[in-house]
Amino acid sequence: MERSFRAAPKLNKSPLHGLWALTNRDLVKWYKNPIQLIISLVQPVVWLGLFGLAFNIGKIFTSLPGVTPAEASALNLGTFGTSSYFSYLAAGMLAFIILFTAAFSGMSVVWDRRFGFMNKALSTPVGRGAIVVAKIAQSTVRSLIQAAIVLVIAVVLGSVGGVQMDTSHFSVLTIGGSFVILFLMSFGLSSLFVMLALRSSDWQTQMAIINLLNLPLLFASNAMLPVAIMPSWLQSVVKYNPVSYAVDGVRQMLLGSGSASAAAAGYHVLAPLWVDFSVLAGFALVLSALGIVLSWRLLSN
Repeated sequence: MERSFRAAPKLNKSPLHGLWALTNRDLVKWYKNPIQLIISLVQPVVWLGLFGLAFNIGKIFTSLPGVTPAEASALNLGTFGTSSYFSYLAAGMLAFIILFTAAFSGMSVVWDRRFGFMNKALSTPVGRGAIVVAKIAQSTVRSLIQAAIVLVIAVVLGSVGGVQMDTSHFSVLTIGGSFVILFLMSFGLSSLFVMLALRSSDWQTQMAIINLLNLPLLFASNAMLPVAIMPSWLQSVVKYNPVSYAVDGVRQMLLGSGSASAAAAGYHVLAPLWVDFSVLAGFALVLSALGIVLSWRLLSN
């Protein structure tokens, strides 16, 4: 009697297959929990809705004795490189949401180690570098989607709040370029926080690291206020902060803050646009490479 044998399913050993499977696993957990997405958007929207609209510097300028609306507009352009503080802050909030999402990218490493999934992943043919890159990739995708939502909310809030968001420089090229900048920032920062979590199974330690780093990275940057009005020692710190170059690049792309008219009004960008791109590309490349190398030494069962 002839016996039939069913062929065993072929094991897909492609590194990309393992990378996608791990990335998709974290993304599925994220988009199937919309409460998590909504909560992550609360802080930047509160900053925009309350602080951005309440802090109407344009109106303060026009209320000064002897200052005409044209002079107030020139003061806005010279101080913020755009027509309103709300527009200036909106670009900063894009970096804000990227920074805070990237800061929590290491938490999934902690939870995977704590609940045993990391041991299962390490026992598969998937490379340790792919495990790290998957964590970085899922964080980057999440942060870019959230940044896109914040940008839409900023435009809507500006239209209903009486302080128009400056959209005069919006185009496919400038919006696309801005999200390339945010991608590089997110990739670099996610690499940093995943790297810091590689050996950790204690979520309290990881939370302490997040609280230690995220607020200094935010306030020692140009996300909230122009560098020119900061103390000289803080200006030096800002120049070594990658968040500053991301915010500077986004403002130049989305708001035209690097234009000749803004420069003539007195606004100075942190660096030329190509420098912003170069710094962030180098930051993302070095941190991700370092994370992969450390994963070979630090990830173990």
